[in-house]
Amino acid sequence: MALKIDRKAALTLAACLVLAPATLAENAETPVTLSVPVDEFRLPNGLRVILHEDRSTPIVAVNIWYHVGSKNEVVGRTGFAHLFEHMMFQGSKNYDADYFTPLQEAGATINGSTNADRTNYYEVVPSNFLELALFMEADRMGGLLEAMTLPKLNNQRDVVKNERRQNYDNRPYGTSFERMSALLYPENHPYRWPTIGSLEDLTAASEEDVKAFFRQYYVPDNAVLTIAGDFKKDDARRWVEKYFGPIPRGVQPIVRPDPPAPKLDQEVRVSYRDNVRLPRIFMAWHTVAQFAPDDAALDMLATVLSSGRGSRLQSSLIYEKQIAQDVGAGQQSREISGVFQVQATARPGQSIEAIEKEILDQIERIKNAPPTADEMERALTQTEAGFVFGLQTVLGKANQLNSYAIFRGRPDFFSEDLARYRRVTAAEVQRVARQYLNQNRVVMTYLPQTDEKVRSVTDAAANQPTSVESERGRPADASRLPKPGPNPKLNLPRIERSKLPGGLEVLLVRQTELPVVSMNLVLKTGGTADPTGRAGLALLTADLLTAGTEKRSALEISNQLQAIGAGLNVGANWDSSSASLTTLTKNLDTALDIFSDVVVRPVFPEIELETRRRRLLGAILQRRDNADAIASIAYDSVLYGEKHPYGQVLSGDEASIKAINRADTETFYRTYYRPNNAVLIVVGDVTMKEIAPKLGRAFADWKAADVPRTAVPATSPRDRAVLYLVDKPGAAQSVIRIGQVGVARDTPDYFPLVVMNAILGGQFSSRVNMNLRENKGYTYGARTGWEFRRGAGPFTASAGVQTAVTKESVVEFLKELRGIRGDIAVTAPELEYNKQSLIRRFPSNFETVGQVSGQLANLVIYNLPDTYFNDYIARINAVTLQDIERVANRYLDPSTMAILVVGDRTVIEPKLKEISGLDIRYLDTEGKPIR
Repeated sequence: MALKIDRKAALTLAACLVLAPATLAENAETPVTLSVPVDEFRLPNGLRVILHEDRSTPIVAVNIWYHVGSKNEVVGRTGFAHLFEHMMFQGSKNYDADYFTPLQEAGATINGSTNADRTNYYEVVPSNFLELALFMEADRMGGLLEAMTLPKLNNQRDVVKNERRQNYDNRPYGTSFERMSALLYPENHPYRWPTIGSLEDLTAASEEDVKAFFRQYYVPDNAVLTIAGDFKKDDARRWVEKYFGPIPRGVQPIVRPDPPAPKLDQEVRVSYRDNVRLPRIFMAWHTVAQFAPDDAALDMLATVLSSGRGSRLQSSLIYEKQIAQDVGAGQQSREISGVFQVQATARPGQSIEAIEKEILDQIERIKNAPPTADEMERALTQTEAGFVFGLQTVLGKANQLNSYAIFRGRPDFFSEDLARYRRVTAAEVQRVARQYLNQNRVVMTYLPQTDEKVRSVTDAAANQPTSVESERGRPADASRLPKPGPNPKLNLPRIERSKLPGGLEVLLVRQTELPVVSMNLVLKTGGTADPTGRAGLALLTADLLTAGTEKRSALEISNQLQAIGAGLNVGANWDSSSASLTTLTKNLDTALDIFSDVVVRPVFPEIELETRRRRLLGAILQRRDNADAIASIAYDSVLYGEKHPYGQVLSGDEASIKAINRADTETFYRTYYRPNNAVLIVVGDVTMKEIAPKLGRAFADWKAADVPRTAVPATSPRDRAVLYLVDKPGAAQSVIRIGQVGVARDTPDYFPLVVMNAILGGQFSSRVNMNLRENKGYTYGARTGWEFRRGAGPFTASAGVQTAVTKESVVEFLKELRGIRGDIAVTAPELEYNKQSLIRRFPSNFETVGQVSGQLANLVIYNLPDTYFNDYIARINAVTLQDIERVANRYLDPSTMAILVVGDRTVIEPKLKEISGLDIRYLDTEGKPIR
């Protein structure tokens, strides 16, 4: 389960809120008014239930929070809360099979997450499957232990070990949080260990140890259930009472940990060596728990210090002194204590000592003089806008309602929460800096490894795979599952079109649920137009749009956007470049003025180009530390070769980034950034009548011109399978990529390929994931996918796997690839299951303004008709078994695929050589052959 959410992150992103009607007419100086209507009731067993109706999209979120996390564990028995995040998906009393199976057929989005203070599980389903979601959640609350077996437990212990390798041990700086916690907290403090716990503890835990933890905490009187979305309250209440009502309340009283406030009496300073190329510093101070009186002021301090280009630390370390690659600060408040942390990564050739000194100097500046009125206004505006923008989904609202219910005792705490930030003064920000950011701190640095051959140090238990075939339980009786109601009606967005005098086409979809407008300018040219030797030019050109215009500097652009709480993002992919803006409707005119200025009048300052060049070169060094990044670069190189555009790195390599000059970016801009090569997608609370005149004035100076077309060359077919090996000494796991050049987006076989991939590796219950993760325990997750582009993008099967079973994982991947071609024939039920999963998930693609904009961008980039969305379901439904067999055999050929492995060569090479019929070739971290 991948999603990790906490109260602070949710607040930063905020909630999709129903705003009071007066808000629509308020001016920029008037505070936002927030209201989230809810109904509440409790069952006799203590389960608290929160209902929030949102009929904008025919989907509903079922979200349950248990008030248990890693802080409820004890030394020697850690990792149990996170283990149950996994065990809760392994089957329960009335459906003893994989939890994903019936819900993915319903088109659900399913996951869970654990942190120190709580665990949550959720499903977002089409509204006619609400009863199914409630049945499944209730069955695992009330009947999990009756279906738990030792083989299942051992299998999920393996999965957790794989998660540890992937997210901690095989990731640059991945153990920093774990090490920092051990330095900040005393031996028995419940925040001392990470959520994933000690893998030695998990290995040693008996089945009864684990079951006892469940009996104590996973009970209705320790949970809050929120249902948010398109449903009828009477139905929801009836089903909640039916399925959750019979579950008994907990037997043992739950005692919440309440240790003394942790404190440091002196500075603690420690350094670690790691397989990284750039040093990183972490500085941490004990502060206060979430919602404590100083919590909001510390949040505001963090914003002033590091949010946006105009912030103190970014301005100084990244742009003025140019000694840091990145820098960030945050108040990380949890239920019983908090930590204020600053971290920064050194630029190549810069010292960590200089960075530490500058961080402390900037903190002293705030201690000596409070933030300016402008800084405070920008910080507050960002917070207020975040409350409106951030979680525009029913799942986001459900999460925030649950969070407030558990940690504040009431779900409708939105306005009061925002009011905390409005009350913060500059003097309070100065005071908390003085009070908390003192000499009693932890200073932890990660320094480059002096010997590349030194192996990573991990738990011994983590390196011993159990690799026991999972017992999947008795065949599940689907007849016990609730039947869905009639399919809800999806009202697809109505697309309005217009064209400005300069040739800029405008697409508009009106959405009025929130006073928000999104504008996404899509240029029909991307990285495939990068000239030879200038890989990364499209991306760098897009990045420099915000580096300065004829009337605004980069700093002014950043500060002015923050002042109105708007977000502007620029970027490029292989097929397109983009500039996208999100703003409150009331600030549309100001936001549009900045947006059009950035698009029409960029000046590409030399000093800004050099700053970005230095950071890009640092990022290139950093990606050589990351096994997944190495695998992606090397994989594209072996599939396409150095001369093909797709064989290059979209963000560039060291030689190309050094070669790009200002004239290159200006030429790329003048050539491709033309209104007749672009479409502006507008989604939100505005009409075409209102927006068209504004756009006409804003883009009046943008002139059309002839734009050259970019052709993607064909590739030569591979004649045999080859295994490519990249040595990463000490790697905690092996990263695998297997595949070949695929097909372009305009293939007539697009829909059969989408369905075939769903069966093979496109979702959790797909063949490769159920094999490698659930049955074998080799990986935290295995997937396959087609990357559809204008040219033939890659097909990839991928996973990070246990080092000890690298060979076995490759063999299983190849078996599944042969299987989908006919060795393991696709059955009619399997086909229907995956078709229904895709069809029923379709409405959730149109929930937010960003999602709608993204869908319309695909129409633009790939010249799809406006009727594409209307035809989608019918096209998926039309796919047959014969189509699956045909496209699998036509487009997938394991006998000619590239097999790339990034891992510790000394450990994995001997067994890889045992795979018959495969030559092994050796590559460096940039995908270049080692002769």
